[in-house]
Amino acid sequence: MTQLKVENLNVSFRQREGAFQAVRNVGFEINQGDSLGIVGESGSGKSVCVSTLLGLIPRPSAIITGSAHFHNTNLYECSSKELRAIRGKKISMIFQDPMTSLNPHQRVVDQISEPLRIHEGLSRKESRMRAITAMEGVGIPDAASRAKAWPHEFSGGMRQRVMIAMAMISEPELLIADEPTTALDVTVQSQILDLIRDLQKKTGMSLILISHDLAVVSSICENIAVMRKGEMVEKGNTKQVLKDPQHPYTRGLLQCNPALHQ
Repeated sequence: MTQLKVENLNVSFRQREGAFQAVRNVGFEINQGDSLGIVGESGSGKSVCVSTLLGLIPRPSAIITGSAHFHNTNLYECSSKELRAIRGKKISMIFQDPMTSLNPHQRVVDQISEPLRIHEGLSRKESRMRAITAMEGVGIPDAASRAKAWPHEFSGGMRQRVMIAMAMISEPELLIADEPTTALDVTVQSQILDLIRDLQKKTGMSLILISHDLAVVSSICENIAVMRKGEMVEKGNTKQVLKDPQHPYTRGLLQCNPALHQ
């Protein structure tokens, strides 16, 4: 059953010189429990596509047309209040830089537990207990003692685990991971990808993974969409696209990944 269906998405940003079109006629869909990787170079429009789903691009500065039906709800027609009820509860997002995404003035446990207080009305004590359990679930050692730490007291990999715990604590139906391993070394990157993959299998959630790295997307996603200059130039089953890419840009990405090009 189709969970999310995006059709004819166009996003333009107002500028003094005129409107700049960042996304053109983009469409894709994802079924419950499936994983979709959106890959392309920086500036190709990947993050803009997914940010529109959660209302993270302000309308006054952007012109957004098209539709994005999450079940029977068109996200682009939702009010700010309606989006807040969906964001962090039914759809969660992991951002690429946890140091700038986490509040440096708020303890980790309070940031992880905040969605529970907002969406489920839990008390501070109850939500903190759930947050510690969530920290344990993403592999943060000594979670009970480290819960009261500040973000700067965690390594980059552990901060990313905090972001994953925050995104997963409300058991979302759809998780969007926007370049979740960009700032991490190769070993930690592999650990984070394994964690996301395991959580998806365990919970049955759907996944949209944004990356500039074709190898990262191919390691975790069943389906793939390739973006270039605001357009999706190719999409389909990951194995089929990698085996027989139809677009020159996709072939170019493969040539930049020798292991995938064999």
